[in-house]
Amino acid sequence: MERDRSFDRAMEFAAELISIPSLSGEEGGVAARILEELRALGFDEAWTDRAGNVIARVAGTGGAPPVMLSSHMDVVDVGDPGGWRHPPYGGVVADGCLHGRGSMDVKGPLAIQLYAAARFVDERPVGDILTVFSVYEEKGGWGMMYLMETAGLRPGAVILGEATGGDLCTGHRGHAELAVEIHGRAAHASTPERGRNPNHVLPHVLLALGQLSERQPRDPILGRATLTPTVIESWPKSGNVIPDRVRITLDMRVLPGWNEDEALEEIRAALAAAVPEMDGVAVEVLPGRASHRAWTGWEDLHSNFTPGYLLRDDHPVVQAAAEAVRQATGREPRLRQWKFGTDGGHTCGTHGVPTIGFAPGREELAHTNRERLDLDSARAAFEAYPALIRAVQSALVPVRGMTLPALAAAPAGSPQ
Repeated sequence: MERDRSFDRAMEFAAELISIPSLSGEEGGVAARILEELRALGFDEAWTDRAGNVIARVAGTGGAPPVMLSSHMDVVDVGDPGGWRHPPYGGVVADGCLHGRGSMDVKGPLAIQLYAAARFVDERPVGDILTVFSVYEEKGGWGMMYLMETAGLRPGAVILGEATGGDLCTGHRGHAELAVEIHGRAAHASTPERGRNPNHVLPHVLLALGQLSERQPRDPILGRATLTPTVIESWPKSGNVIPDRVRITLDMRVLPGWNEDEALEEIRAALAAAVPEMDGVAVEVLPGRASHRAWTGWEDLHSNFTPGYLLRDDHPVVQAAAEAVRQATGREPRLRQWKFGTDGGHTCGTHGVPTIGFAPGREELAHTNRERLDLDSARAAFEAYPALIRAVQSALVPVRGMTLPALAAAPAGSPQ
């Protein structure tokens, strides 16, 4: 039976995926629809794992290590739907763009990758093509972390579908989420003298964290590490109660070699020097841990640290990919790094698998109510993907007994 593997059909499929809400932990509906599409397009295998990742394979001839194409299924919340020009789950095509939550982060690129792999079902590739559509990428990459640790999949290289605007991305800073808690004593707000209000210490803590952020190290390629307070919560939450606990979430973007224990000690020292002592009030710095529940029902408690990574510009996979994109699109792709984190922190940062990114989409539109995917750039990426896959596979063919994973840049944040 003739299967429609065209760009137009891929974008129709992307619009279908946009119409299915899929916050982290709620990807089941999208996973089921992707499995259905994979099987209809003739993939040799398609399955889900315990965490809810969707994995599929197009079998190759065995002449090269597998190449993994990977995009995530989860999206962030839409916020106020009234703030969107088009319905966030509408998958509307207008003004030359596909609109909606996930249009470019990353259900549009997911569809491009899936359909690019499907084009090899009849034309067998040199090595296997794996497609991995992961869960919980938006919350630290738990899905990819689980997959790489348990599935026994060791591709020769990974191509991520995160937005690059047609450039090639070769790394990013790592991401960690820590917390500072200020403990006091609760009391009725009508008698504040009976309590110990942690809010009185809060401004000192925030000022010290801001000063510490300014002292973070800088990398000549990846830029400066950052430490940013994001969420501030207090308990109890009643407006007429002096709280006994205030919690500040810290978002950290970190450089290669980052160590959580050292970071905790640095923050503790900065707060001890800057925060005045107050009887009955204590400040505690906590490591980052996350408890996640997959759409499959499985739950797990784990570190929420995503390592950074960086491949050299002269890495053979990078060079082969750049040449393929140049020939396919007629433009020289810029080699750069993402500002945000990706699942590449786990594939390359932890496991040393060379990982690049290539996809349409403007990075600055991610997580906004202006999210959209330009269809002309999406078509260009779609047409370039088969050549990109072939070029990366060719670069993975063993040379003098050494395969490329051994040639990858040292994993950022890995044990020294």
